[in-house]
Amino acid sequence: MSDDVKDAGLVAMISSILGGNRRAADSLAPPPLIEAPPPTAPTNGFELVEPPVPDIPPAKPENKSENESGDAPDAVPAAPKPAEPPAKVATTADGKRLLPAEAIADLVLGELRKLENFPATGASVTVYGYRHWNAMITFAPFSTNFRDATRFRQAMPDIVFKLRRFVELEI
Repeated sequence: MSDDVKDAGLVAMISSILGGNRRAADSLAPPPLIEAPPPTAPTNGFELVEPPVPDIPPAKPENKSENESGDAPDAVPAAPKPAEPPAKVATTADGKRLLPAEAIADLVLGELRKLENFPATGASVTVYGYRHWNAMITFAPFSTNFRDATRFRQAMPDIVFKLRRFVELEI
């Protein structure tokens, strides 16, 4: 008797003991897919988000002397609260904005996306250093070709030089 036949018999015996009349192939079937909402991208904390305003029914007037029929004139809804002003951006003595490394990486990536043929996905920017911060770009396999990746890497020093004039790395 071959090993495959022995294994199939052993699997059948174990499945009958543990799973009743279910076959081993039935137990290997993947669970049904559950429909879930699509994932949302995390915010970087720099967008101004206004809190939702709950729907409040208009107040009914207690005094019916203006309109005895009970029909109240259309009430003007209360104006929504204005969004809170963004937190004051920290700056250095020479006027540069202090930003965390993730925010600077987003700025660098935004400048790179303006270049022709820059991949929509698969590019990652890492910001490192302190006083003279620098940035490094990496690409996922098959996100771009070698010639374009070289062109993007050659554009990085110019972008970093330009952004260093306006942005300082926050530690």
